[in-house]
Amino acid sequence: MVARVFSLGVAGIDGYLVTVEVDIAPGLPCFDIVGLPGAAVREARERVRAAVTNSGYTFPMRRIIANLAPGDIPKAGALYDLPLAVGILAADGQVESGCLDRWALLGELSLDGGLRPVRGVLAMCLSLPRLGFRAAAVPLGNAAEAAAVPGLEVGSFERLADVGRALDSGILTARPRAVEPEPDGERPVEGGPDLADVEGQDGAKRALIIAAAGGHNVLLVGPPGAGKTMLAERLPGVLPPLTYAERLEVSKIYSVAGLLPSGRGLVGSRPFRAPHHTATAAGLAGGGLPPLPGEFSLAHRGILFLDELPEFRTAALELLRQPLEEGQVHLARKGANVTYPARFGLVAAMNPCPCGYLGDARKACRCTPGRLDAYRRRLSGPLLDRIDMRVQLPRATEGRSARRPAAGLTSARARALVAEARARQAERLRPAGITVNAELGPAELRSPELVRLSPAARSLAERAVAGLGLSLRARDRIIRLARTIADLEGSAVVAEEHVAEALGHRGEERD
Repeated sequence: MVARVFSLGVAGIDGYLVTVEVDIAPGLPCFDIVGLPGAAVREARERVRAAVTNSGYTFPMRRIIANLAPGDIPKAGALYDLPLAVGILAADGQVESGCLDRWALLGELSLDGGLRPVRGVLAMCLSLPRLGFRAAAVPLGNAAEAAAVPGLEVGSFERLADVGRALDSGILTARPRAVEPEPDGERPVEGGPDLADVEGQDGAKRALIIAAAGGHNVLLVGPPGAGKTMLAERLPGVLPPLTYAERLEVSKIYSVAGLLPSGRGLVGSRPFRAPHHTATAAGLAGGGLPPLPGEFSLAHRGILFLDELPEFRTAALELLRQPLEEGQVHLARKGANVTYPARFGLVAAMNPCPCGYLGDARKACRCTPGRLDAYRRRLSGPLLDRIDMRVQLPRATEGRSARRPAAGLTSARARALVAEARARQAERLRPAGITVNAELGPAELRSPELVRLSPAARSLAERAVAGLGLSLRARDRIIRLARTIADLEGSAVVAEEHVAEALGHRGEERD
C-alpha cells in the first residue's frame, strides 16, 4: 500500500510543496529514502524507527521505500521526520489517513517520539495558501510562527502519538495552547539607547535623521572616541516601527535562519546587525549547503553597521554592491540558486587613517604616506560611489557647538521628524509601489510627479556632475538625498538649497 503525506521545503525564503510517498511491500526488511535526501534526511531512518516504536506503534519489518517528490530538488533538514513517520503508519494501516490530503506536516522527531521545532516554518506556512492548503500540523514549539500566518488553521503537537490520535479522530485540530495569530498593525518601538546621550556632533545627527527618513546609506569618518559607534547604535530608535507587512518579510528571513525568538510569531523591532570585521563573504552575503541568509539579509528593513570598514576583507566588502543597488542578494551554489531580500540602511564607520588621528589638531598622525594610501585603497571607488553620505566627525569636544542646538534632540523627537517625512514619501510614491526615496529608480527619478525637482536644483546637480567629476549614479543618489531633505523640511519641491545640502553630505570625492 502507498500512503501520501504532504510537507514543505524552503528555496530562499519561499516554501514549495514536497510530497512524501511511502510504499510498504513484502521483501527483506529495509527502509530507504529517495528524492535527493541530504545527510539529515537520511539519518531520519533511525529517528523515525525509534520514535514509532517508542510511541506505542509497531515499525513494519518489510521493505519500506519513501520518495520525497519532486525528486530533482535536494532535501535538507530534519523537518521530514514527522511526515515520514505518519506515512509509514498510514501505509501500514496503523493510523487513519482520511484527512492527510488537506494538511501539510512538519517536524523533527526525538527518539522517544517527541516533536522538536524546526526552522523555516513561518516561510513555509506563508506559502501554503498559494499551494492550495489551509492547514498545517507543526511541533508545539513552532505554533507561534505558524499561527502568525493569516487564515491558516494550525495543529500543534508535542508527540507523534498525539498526531496519531488526531488522525484517528478524523481531523487534526489545533491544541488549546496554540498561539493566536498576531494582530495586523504596527508594534511600538522598544526602548533603547537615546540620541540625546551623544553630546555635540550636530552634523552627524542631522545626517542620520536624513538617512533614517529616506533609507539612505552613510559613512561616518572620525578619530577614536568621536562617537561613531554611539551614533550608529541609536539609529534604530530613530526609525519608525515595522509595519505588519515588513514584520512578515523580516520574520521569514529569521525563520529560515533559525533565529526567530522562541515563542514569538514575528520579529517585533527593526534589525540591527553589527558583524565583526573578520566576517567572511559567506557570513555577510549568505551561503552554505543548503544556503542560509547572511548578515546582509538579516539586516533587511533595518540597519547594517560595519565598524572599522577598511578592516573588512576586500572581497567581502565588494559584495555590498549588489544589495546597495538592488536591495537583494543572489546566491549561486551547487544545486541551488536562491535570492534573499537585503534592503537595509548601511551605516559604516572608519578612522581617517590607520592610527586614527589624521588632521587632528591635538594629536599628530603617525602614518606614512604609503600606509595611508594603502588604507584608503581598501575601499574601492565603485563601493564609495554607492554610499549616499560621508560625514566627517570632529573630536568629541570640538563637535560641541557654542549654542549646542542639538543637545535636547531625543530619539523620540527625531523619530517624529522621520515619521512625518516618511508619510510624505509614502503618499507621493504610492503610484510607483515604493515607500522611501532611496528606492527611486532611474525611471522614477525622471518623473516630475515623484521627485518635483526645481529647474535651479536640477541645474546645480548637473553642474556638480561636470565640476566635481561625479558619476551619473552619484548624481542620482544626490537627487534622492535632496528629495529626502525636502521631505524633512515639508517642501513639495526640491529646491536648490536642498541639493546644496545633499552635495555637502556627499563629502570629498576621490579618484
